[in-house]
Amino acid sequence: MEGSQVLADFRAKFRVDELLVVRNDAWTWSVRPAQATLGSGVLSLNRYAARFSDVTAAEMAQLAELVARLEQAVYSAFDYQAINYLMLMMVDHQVHFHVIPRYDSRRLFAGLQWLDEGWPTLPPMTALQHGDHPGILALIRQELASAAVD
Repeated sequence: MEGSQVLADFRAKFRVDELLVVRNDAWTWSVRPAQATLGSGVLSLNRYAARFSDVTAAEMAQLAELVARLEQAVYSAFDYQAINYLMLMMVDHQVHFHVIPRYDSRRLFAGLQWLDEGWPTLPPMTALQHGDHPGILALIRQELASAAVD
């Protein structure tokens, strides 16, 4: 499959434009459609690249800037204890990270209780929470975008 199609399929699968939190020239941070923990996100390169070694030095500098902003915003919004960055790329062959905030106790958001079932070990990638709650992803996106304002 051509690189531009891989990128388009990735962006559609993860609803990158719909769930956008912050974007710079090189990277996009969006809410992860399947919330492993409250505030889970996807940090993805804006152009097609199949390998992390394909990322340029300039793109790496922009990644560092966006990660700092992301961590501040997620902490401000949801008070995490740690963040896991998972770069698996086994199914989706596009440079991206799954960003999983980690919590040592429950969180309440949008009238729902959120638990980190894996704390303090591996993140709960299959124990997805509140995916059927109407509008929850938009509410999380709004909360994070508000916290990410410079």
